[in-house]
Amino acid sequence: MSAFQQFFRENADAWIERFDYKEAGPQLLLQAFLQRIINGGGRINREYGLGRKRTDLFIEWPISEEDGYYGAVQRIVFELKILYQSLESTVVDGLKQTAAYAEQCGADEAHLLIFDRRPGIAWDDKIWQDPARHVGQRSISVWGM
Repeated sequence: MSAFQQFFRENADAWIERFDYKEAGPQLLLQAFLQRIINGGGRINREYGLGRKRTDLFIEWPISEEDGYYGAVQRIVFELKILYQSLESTVVDGLKQTAAYAEQCGADEAHLLIFDRRPGIAWDDKIWQDPARHVGQRSISVWGM
């Protein structure tokens, strides 16, 4: 995810304003970045339906190449949020949502990405990480971009 933060910093200006749906640009950049990794054998599920709601990205990665999807699979949930209100309220709401998605699919990892699209904010202030947030027993990494 640290590598994606740098990728986003370098490529966001060309993409994030092209879409009316404000989460589309950041989500497409994340998918483009992850696709380079997933080409080695995993699968990216977009807007994966979990219950009545949807997580933005759900990755399934075979733990053993020989077994493929018939063996053990690592599951990773990514929830993306645009910072609209305060950072803390965005994080609190996003953590609850991400934890529920991760619980629903039995994810091994869960990540909440907060995209700060406010004008005039320096990249050094937008890029941060908090790898140890918890909701119940679930650990969620939170990333600022």
